[in-house]
Amino acid sequence: MANQKATNVTWQDGEISREDRFNILSQRGATIWFTGLSGSGKSTIAVALERALYNIGKLSYRLDGDNVRLGINKNLGFSEADRKENIRRIGEVAKLFGDSGVLALSSFISPYRGDRLEVRELHEQSGLEFIEVFVDCSLAEAEKRDPKGLYKKARAGEIKNFTGIDDPYEAPKNPEIHLRSDKMTLEEEVQIILDHLEQNNFIMSDDLAVAGAAS
Repeated sequence: MANQKATNVTWQDGEISREDRFNILSQRGATIWFTGLSGSGKSTIAVALERALYNIGKLSYRLDGDNVRLGINKNLGFSEADRKENIRRIGEVAKLFGDSGVLALSSFISPYRGDRLEVRELHEQSGLEFIEVFVDCSLAEAEKRDPKGLYKKARAGEIKNFTGIDDPYEAPKNPEIHLRSDKMTLEEEVQIILDHLEQNNFIMSDDLAVAGAAS
């Protein structure tokens, strides 16, 4: 974890508790962390899940790799150190969303197992849920999809430190949810996540019934 550099700082509690925020939204905040190779389908699944949650009246917010690098992490590159700091920062942001009662849908390659563990521990220390979703896709299929043409550039040596080519990807060992995006439909993937959220009391069965009737 990052060291605390600022001194003489103390967390300031307000008068509204986390439970108050959860109650007013009628949902429990949490981070749903999508990890997998570039082109595995992380963002596609997150977008579809965001729509499904909206359809049942649940508030979520997507934190996408490219979007974050256009803003809060615009000063970071793709070295191992920068990747670690990228994940640390977004872990802190996702934690704030969860504390507010929102379901944070975080889509990041996040290739290093240790970095994801640190984000998990950050949530656990704060009493917040961290749901790791491994979007499992073979490298061959991810390269075949190559929606941004990044694999082609990496193979040509135009991009360095590219995960799966000249930088490693460390797959989760025990993710809460394991999706095979090269063998499953988008609808199946979203339903698996919704089922997990229902079974763990983030959303109620009545909510899913409403979603099914509206689809």
